[in-house]
Amino acid sequence: MNIVLLDAKTLGDDLDLTVLDSFGTLTVYQTTSPEETLERIQIADIIITNKVVITANMMEETPNLKLICIAATGMNNVDLDAAKSKGIEVKNVAGYSTKSVVQHTFAMTFYLLEKMAYYDKVVKDATWSESGLFTDVSQPFYEISGKKWGIIGFGTIGQEVAKVATAFGAEVSYHSTSGKNLHHAYPHQSLELLLKECDIISIHAPLNDDTYNLINENNLPFIKEDAILLNLGRGGIINETDLAFELDRRTLYAGLDVLEQEPLTLNNRLNEVNHKERLLITPHIAWSSIEARKKLLEGIVDNIQIFIKKQ
Repeated sequence: MNIVLLDAKTLGDDLDLTVLDSFGTLTVYQTTSPEETLERIQIADIIITNKVVITANMMEETPNLKLICIAATGMNNVDLDAAKSKGIEVKNVAGYSTKSVVQHTFAMTFYLLEKMAYYDKVVKDATWSESGLFTDVSQPFYEISGKKWGIIGFGTIGQEVAKVATAFGAEVSYHSTSGKNLHHAYPHQSLELLLKECDIISIHAPLNDDTYNLINENNLPFIKEDAILLNLGRGGIINETDLAFELDRRTLYAGLDVLEQEPLTLNNRLNEVNHKERLLITPHIAWSSIEARKKLLEGIVDNIQIFIKKQ
């Protein structure tokens, strides 16, 4: 079998991809542009893609294609209807990154909550050394314990965040973006009430018609002063231009691991916020601990093995 991996660079240089050699002839591309995709997959029996888009037209021009392995959980980069009509199997890997995303959620929370950008700066620029004081409490921070933590999107990751937040003493509630995921021990709230009441709000929802621009200029003003808003779901759930204006308008903190267009474009309004210490942006890394990426590769291998056994 001819196996083509289209965007190996997104998996990292520290994974041993030779395990895939046992299934056939492996061709690895570090990155693949839309213009390069069709030529690179035309001989493929199996495609492995993280974010490279596979369209219906590409499938028509790839006569040997039998399996598309998505090196992720989200499947929006593959035309699933076209694959089904052509009898091409599409397999993703679910659950591999849960612990990593939960950990990154709290890493972002603590960075913003405890004003780490400020305190790191005052130590390194000698402000603390010159103060003559053993401590610096000029930027007060609060504890998670006793605060209200609202979770938007209550799937596997959202539920795990709830458990950890509860362990820290937070009062957890959630909002189901589908309106169907309502049977949990934690209280369900309307989006408006959650935004108004919670001190920390974390988003762990998928991007779809119900969630695109879910947080925007109409409801951002509901969020409490000094609250923390985190997006570890998908870019596009928060309107980034509206968020930038809200960050400039008052004291609000935001942590984003995902953006509508990635990587961050130079003309994104978030680049211009006045108080950059109140905004933390990480480059879509919440999913990517070493352990999570190893589980992802194991999941891809399992999917190929199961497919071959059925042949």
